[in-house]
Amino acid sequence: MPDNHTYVIAEMACSHEGDSKIAEKIIDGAGKAGADAIQFQIWSLKDMVVPHHKDYELLTRIELSREDWKQLAERVRRSYPDMQIIACVYEASSVDFACSIDVDAFKIHSADLSNPNLIHHVAETGKRIDLSIGASTLDEIQTAIGWIKAASEETPVWLMYGYQVFPTPTGAIHLDFMRKLMDMFELPVGYQDHSDGDEPAGFYLPAAAVGMGVACLEKHITHDRSFKGIDHEAALNPEEFTDFIKMVRVLDEAKGVSVPRPFIPQEEAYRKNSKKSIVAAHTIQSGQVIRKSDLLYMRASELGLPPDHAPVIIGKIADRDIDAFNIITGDDVS
Repeated sequence: MPDNHTYVIAEMACSHEGDSKIAEKIIDGAGKAGADAIQFQIWSLKDMVVPHHKDYELLTRIELSREDWKQLAERVRRSYPDMQIIACVYEASSVDFACSIDVDAFKIHSADLSNPNLIHHVAETGKRIDLSIGASTLDEIQTAIGWIKAASEETPVWLMYGYQVFPTPTGAIHLDFMRKLMDMFELPVGYQDHSDGDEPAGFYLPAAAVGMGVACLEKHITHDRSFKGIDHEAALNPEEFTDFIKMVRVLDEAKGVSVPRPFIPQEEAYRKNSKKSIVAAHTIQSGQVIRKSDLLYMRASELGLPPDHAPVIIGKIADRDIDAFNIITGDDVS
C-alpha cells in the first residue's frame, strides 16, 4: 500500500439491527464505495454480558449467528475481494470463530484495554490489532501494548483514537492529542470519527485528521440513517460513504510525499513565465565592464540567471553586445 494511502475502515457496528439482509446492504455500500476494510462486531452474548445487564435484551435481539457471519464473510470475499475484513471481538470464542473465517485483522474495543486474557488471545493469532484507546489513560495504553508484545513481538499494532460518545461534540474530540500518541508510541495512529452523520463535521474533521498524518480512518456506515436504528448517529448512508471515500482519495493525492520531487511540466512552465531573471537595463557593448546600474530583474521570455546571481555578473566584462532587456548569462561575461 502506498505511503500516502489512508486506510479507510467501514464500521458496520450494530447497524445491521440483527438482520443479515441489512448487513448485506451495508457490505455492498462499503464495497462499492471502495473501503479498504469492513469491520464486523462479532460476539457471543452468553460469554460477553451478564443476563441482568440493561442492554441484554437488546443485544439478544440483534446478535447475528455464527452462520450469518460466515455467509457475510463469504459475500465480502466473493464480491469485494480487495476489501479486508476486521473483526471487533469481545471474548475468546469469537476470536476463535473469526480465525475460522480468516479475518484479516482484529479490533480490540477500548472496553477491553485492561483485559489481558482477551488481548493475549488475539495477539497470539499474529494478525494486526487495531487497539481502540478512546477514554483510556496513557498507562492503560502502554500496558495493553506491552501485553501484545509479550504474546507476539511480531503482531502489528495500530492505535485507534476516538472519543467514545455518539455523536461526539466537536469540542471534545481533541485531535491534537493524536500527535502526542504518534510521538510517544511510534505506532500508526488511526482516527475513529463519531461526529454527527447529519453535520458537515463528519467530513471535515476526518479530513483534518488525514492532514495531521493519521494512518487510517474508521467511519460508521449504515443502510439508511433516516431509519434511526442502532449506531445511526455517526453513520453515513452508502452514497454518502462513497463521497467520503472520494474525499479521502483526493486528500491522499494532494498529500504527495514528504521529500522533494521533480517539478511537473506545469511547474516548469510557471517557473519560465514567472520567475525573474537578470536582464540588461540598456544596450551593453562588448568589452564593457558591467555595473550594478546595467542590470534589471524582470520576467523574461526565457529563464536566465536569478537575481541573487547578480554578484557573479557585476564587475565582469561583456563578451558580446547585449541588447536591452535580454537575459544575461554566465557565458556572456568573463
